[in-house]
Amino acid sequence: METAIGIFDSRESAEQAVKELVDQHIPQESIVFLTRSQTEAMSFGKDLGQYVGGFMGGAVGVTAGCVGAALALIPGFGQVFALGVGGAALLGFLGSQAGGALGEQISEDPDKPVPTSAEKSEAEAEHLLEVLKSGRSLVLVQSEFHEVLGKASTVLDRLGLGIQTPTASKPQCSTREIDGINVVDLRGKIAFGTGNTLLREAIAGLIAAGSQKVLLNMKDVDFIDSSGIGELVRSHMAIRKQGGEMKLAGLSPMVNNLLTATSLNKVFSVERDEASAIKSFNTTGMIAAS
Repeated sequence: METAIGIFDSRESAEQAVKELVDQHIPQESIVFLTRSQTEAMSFGKDLGQYVGGFMGGAVGVTAGCVGAALALIPGFGQVFALGVGGAALLGFLGSQAGGALGEQISEDPDKPVPTSAEKSEAEAEHLLEVLKSGRSLVLVQSEFHEVLGKASTVLDRLGLGIQTPTASKPQCSTREIDGINVVDLRGKIAFGTGNTLLREAIAGLIAAGSQKVLLNMKDVDFIDSSGIGELVRSHMAIRKQGGEMKLAGLSPMVNNLLTATSLNKVFSVERDEASAIKSFNTTGMIAAS
């Protein structure tokens, strides 16, 4: 399963992206919209229902159609709404133990949300919640089909925050080890088609080998698209899930600006260069051992 992530600073721009995804025949079950605001979620669902006649068909009846909705209360963060047939899957993607109320009705009264039980969410929940804290919303497309994700990436890249037209070189990826730290050297573009696949395969190999400390050396990366963002998040979560840690180092101005614009700089542990990152891994290890 591959993931493309679009980050938006307004409901209108996110809604336009979803409409175009539908126009491009992206399966509705592959599209999910994530927000902190119940009012925004319900308005979004109504408008899309008018556009496609019951888009995200599911559990919650609203004036313009049916909206499949999932809601989780995440301790220390608050409520998170996921709209779409895959809403429950998205909350799982975040690591939230959403449980009981997935697919339950959400009241049209904004003062009467229907939350899940306040179970403790797993650590991975932090990864995209930082983006929501900044007031932005997310549109995710998850699919096993290469053609579907390619079309989705084109739409999300054009309408989402911070994605620029690529002028990047051919992607390359290699791994090496320094002081017990697995360094992944990335070059060119981390984008749909090649770069995201190279990163996914490298991380899968390291996880299979039991790697606990992974450093992405990104000094030669000059472009990341929505598929690349999705792969970075998935890699981070996968390594965290097995008790490891992933850091980024040596961001180019373009990549740094992208992560800042989308608030993803708050999601990843970012170091100035490789030497600083290796030192920070060692410092973390000494603190944990003390």
